[in-house]
Amino acid sequence: MSHVEFVVRGGVGRITLNRPQALNALDHAMVLAVTEHLELWRADPAVRVVVVLGAGERGLCAGGDIRFIHEDARAGGAASLAFWADEYRMNALIARYPKPYVAFMDGVVMGGGVGISAHGSHRVVTERSRIAMPEVGIGLAPDVGGTYLLSRSPGELGTHIALTGTSMSGPDAIHCGLADHYAPSDRLPDLLEALESRDDAIASVATTPPPSALAAEREWIDHCYAPDTVEEVLDRLRDNGEAAIAAAREIERKSPSALKVTLRALRNAALLPDLEAVLAQDFHTSSRALRSPDLVEGIRAQIIDKDRSPHWSPATLAEVDEPLVAGYFTP
Repeated sequence: MSHVEFVVRGGVGRITLNRPQALNALDHAMVLAVTEHLELWRADPAVRVVVVLGAGERGLCAGGDIRFIHEDARAGGAASLAFWADEYRMNALIARYPKPYVAFMDGVVMGGGVGISAHGSHRVVTERSRIAMPEVGIGLAPDVGGTYLLSRSPGELGTHIALTGTSMSGPDAIHCGLADHYAPSDRLPDLLEALESRDDAIASVATTPPPSALAAEREWIDHCYAPDTVEEVLDRLRDNGEAAIAAAREIERKSPSALKVTLRALRNAALLPDLEAVLAQDFHTSSRALRSPDLVEGIRAQIIDKDRSPHWSPATLAEVDEPLVAGYFTP
């Protein structure tokens, strides 16, 4: 059975990620298939609009196939590098796609799931949406252009999301610039049908989103995450209110190396000219992470053994020196 289904009907090219037993996690074959069909459909007059959605009840996509990356990293990582190169090309293609690209960001949307959806032109979230870039928890910096999006979120919200790995609700994602429209999840089948016949299909089902909880936290988030070192961020968080202290505790559980690389990547991404430049940076940081013990250890602790007790190396922020961080950004 194919892990991606492609159907064209009523002018709509429908991409269904069909790997529900793995929460539609992306593997290399899926990425190549999506790219192939997007390239075909861009010049096909029978396709007016593209829609991406996930099979099953749990969500659009939980990210890349990190179980495979765990195995491959232990064997040298060549297959992971090839996967990331093609995945990032797919992300760039989605961002510059000449036809409307509608992403149903319902349920869980994490990591690579953000890459296949949040670079699209029409991004629809629901009351079930849980959107996250949790890579620091497995020893990796956010990739798939996530730092491009998060570095352009209001204030320091993107820094908070990246360093804690916290999930966003649908309203949070709209406020942070990772989504555009809010609709009840039970109206998504109606939207899919309406896209075949109505130019105002999204407007016909979209509703006003509830307030963003993250937006209400801007004051302490902007203050605490303003520094350019993780150590200073933590100092400010620990010296603030209950929510800030909880954020500090969450950050302290992450890979020290990944935290410092992530903050550097975010600050760089804010200055880089376009998504393609950020994706090139992502390839450098991901490639270097393959040679770090933290990636294998982080996936082991979170996904393989599920003991949630990774042994990071280096174990502390103080041990992560500037040459180590700089090495993640060197081709």
